[in-house]
Amino acid sequence: MRDPVTGFEYPKAWQEKCRSKGDLADVKKGLAVLTSSGTVLRRGYTTGTTAAAACKAAILSLHADISSVHITIPCGLNVEVPVNARDGRASAKKISGDYPADATAGCEFVARAKKNERGIGLVPGRGIGTFVRTTPRFIKGMPAINPVPLSCILQSMQEALDQTGLPGVTVTLSITKGAALAKRTLNSRVGIEGGISVLGTTGLVEPWDDHLTESVMDRISASQHAVLTTGRTGLRYARLRYPEHDVVLIGSKIHDALTVARAPVVLFGLPALVLRYIKPDILEGTELSTVEELSASPRFGDILKTVLFSFKKTHPDVHVVIVTRDGRVIGETS
Repeated sequence: MRDPVTGFEYPKAWQEKCRSKGDLADVKKGLAVLTSSGTVLRRGYTTGTTAAAACKAAILSLHADISSVHITIPCGLNVEVPVNARDGRASAKKISGDYPADATAGCEFVARAKKNERGIGLVPGRGIGTFVRTTPRFIKGMPAINPVPLSCILQSMQEALDQTGLPGVTVTLSITKGAALAKRTLNSRVGIEGGISVLGTTGLVEPWDDHLTESVMDRISASQHAVLTTGRTGLRYARLRYPEHDVVLIGSKIHDALTVARAPVVLFGLPALVLRYIKPDILEGTELSTVEELSASPRFGDILKTVLFSFKKTHPDVHVVIVTRDGRVIGETS
């Protein structure tokens, strides 16, 4: 049985330990993950998926009351999201799955749809954060809606428009208590104020950050050729670069993963998590707030070369590969 989200082939021993066929069915669908103990943990939905559901439901509810909508999320799965929608107003609450550390769990997205003469309009409302400074990917004043979830939202709105036969619609999207929720996140450190971000590379919230340590570490320790990657972007490009290796998504658990991995091992990912692990004080003296901002500065090339050279001397069995969001290698230990 293969996880349709990560591509991981679950060992038969793990499957045999699971006593619920219904739970295994959800794992097969990608709605949950199976651990080495046989325990099944449910994935949640990202802010992007929740926003898309609210926007789609608001449009559909111009014709009828709606209690759930189907959303095709960025990883390709089609999921059903509960909503409460009537007369052009829809509410959807973010489902965290089995990830209780999710700071935005249960937050409410509210969408209000109004007919217009032609096309789709999306208006970010209260509770959605705004960039207060320009970064390598975003311009000051832009709403904090990342490109991947934005595409999912607009696609879902278009589906609703096609289904209703309306010529056009404008949807105002807001997040109840979004500004208060933002104080529990790291948004201010990346230049976002006034609300939370609308995020989601796959559309799903993974429980592995805190809960899959045992399963992930078992997989790493058993692998002869492990490639450790910190996020979804790294996962995608690591599989292309190392098709014969076991590519494992580890998030921020770099130290734990390297501790159990068999040498040699590859550490692969975007600059932020990898470089902060290698050199926690990498931003000291730069007057910059994030590694992403540092990566766009003229000094980055020299800093990266120095950091990787130093790490290689102390960790000769770890091959580090740093990539951009489009998969281009910008740094690599020799």
